[in-house]
Amino acid sequence: MKEARFESSTDVVRWLQSEAAELWPALLGSLSFRRSPCVRDNCPACMSGEQHPSYVLYGRLKGRRVAVYVPEELVPTVRRGLDNGRALQELLQHAAPRYVKALKRERTEASKSKKS
Repeated sequence: MKEARFESSTDVVRWLQSEAAELWPALLGSLSFRRSPCVRDNCPACMSGEQHPSYVLYGRLKGRRVAVYVPEELVPTVRRGLDNGRALQELLQHAAPRYVKALKRERTEASKSKKS
């Protein structure tokens, strides 16, 4: 990779695409373990206070909080997706200033070549 102060906007896009390609699946939200009662009458687990364990993915859709049940066997995949989502957000944070600096440099170079 070129030194950051000399990279083009195209270089930044290629770098971001190559880094992001390894971050799939990428998810946003939070995974929560909860215990909740069921709807059955006289359920032994509910009556004992143990209740029923389950995982839920919480997220936002159009500003509203949504919850999706996650089967226990899918929990590792969802956790990996959430880790990848956080890594992708961090990657975008790093890409933004690099991309804007490259665009500004290209604009300056274009205006210099027009004046020549």
